Amino acid sequence: MSFPWAKHYEPKQPLMRWLDEKLPLPRLVYNAVGAGYPVPRNLNYFWNFGVLAGAALAVQIITGIVLAMHYAANGAVAFDSVERIMRDVPSGWFIRYAHANGASMFFIVVYTHIARGIYYGSYKAPREMVWLLGVVIFLLMMATAFMGYVLPWGQMSFWGAQVITGFFSALPGVGETIRVWLLGGYAPDNAALNRFFSLHYLLPFVIAGVIILHIWALHIPGSNNPTGVEVKGPQDTVPFHPYYTAKDGFGLGVFLIVFASLIFFAPNLLGHPDNYIPANPLSTPAHIVPEWYFLPFYAILKAFTVDFIFPAKLWGVLAMFGSILLLFFLPWLDKSPVKSANYRPTYRIFLIVLLLDVLVLGYLGGAEATPVTVLLSQIAAGYYFAHFLVVLPIVSAMERPRPLPNSITEAVLKGEGGTSPAQTAAHGHATPAAAE
Repeated sequence: MSFPWAKHYEPKQPLMRWLDEKLPLPRLVYNAVGAGYPVPRNLNYFWNFGVLAGAALAVQIITGIVLAMHYAANGAVAFDSVERIMRDVPSGWFIRYAHANGASMFFIVVYTHIARGIYYGSYKAPREMVWLLGVVIFLLMMATAFMGYVLPWGQMSFWGAQVITGFFSALPGVGETIRVWLLGGYAPDNAALNRFFSLHYLLPFVIAGVIILHIWALHIPGSNNPTGVEVKGPQDTVPFHPYYTAKDGFGLGVFLIVFASLIFFAPNLLGHPDNYIPANPLSTPAHIVPEWYFLPFYAILKAFTVDFIFPAKLWGVLAMFGSILLLFFLPWLDKSPVKSANYRPTYRIFLIVLLLDVLVLGYLGGAEATPVTVLLSQIAAGYYFAHFLVVLPIVSAMERPRPLPNSITEAVLKGEGGTSPAQTAAHGHATPAAAE
């Protein structure tokens, strides 16, 4: 949104004036993430995670390009090429661990970003398109991560590809054809490695393009905020720069400290030891599990064990993909006019239950299948779908939310709706406008 009070870009240097006339990139940056972009003055640290997601993607692209220079997408030497990167390429161990753990950090950041959006109602009008593009990014991330996990060609890579692509064979009629087309054969081999490597290299750039659309869509209505109350005037906003660039810089510093600690002190914490064994089609691992960020959805897949009209495997596959696609409909499932869960006490309780439910699904996804874990998976998967399809529509229609503040400024002055290190400075910045 172009607020009337937004600062306008005025280049002072002759070179910048010339560039602004010929290719106005500085103006674009100024209006997108600079002083020309007014944002709500009460954004808290959960709003850092969008920038952190962009930083994580940049790390993945840079380290991925370096790794691609040394990786060989051939079943006979793929595993050895990764070992060569780790042992012989200068700083190759660092690049490989940064890329592998960067994927986990990327998902941690994005899951937090999604949770923040759900809690504060950032999927509601007028930001439905922002949310929908975010879900598209999430789906592309999952596809990219799966194909990247296959590339090291260890035991878990090979058998993970075998199991995941086997899901498509559950589709009646065309399933096996789709699976063979994806793999380039009847089992993961050179053709599959080359296809996955090509797509794994390409998709991050597609993700970057969708992120640009995501940010573009965000700038039309402007950022949401912890109160969910829309901006009323200049007293409710501060320029993105320097207030939130400073805060994002602090958040980025914390992110890099955690990331570096993971790389240097626990590089294999989130990996699987079986992937240090070369792929062997004749030796099936005792317990095949995907990466941790897929575990909640894997638990939903495993929850279906009884054939009913269609095979249980098909129901599991449909439920697994449905649990993700359900997010596309969230803006229309929640009928409440109030965005933020800060003012929706009943809804907030069910959100906490949903969070616990997803954590339980994550644990069960990595656990061995026993009668107890299968039963718990069925209960947890049932609640996941019930939350969105039953609980959310009923609660949003029946609950009585707390009274909303009249403006963002009122919430800030009362100490409600989020805290921010920029607020102290923002008070001084916005006081003249507020007085008017």
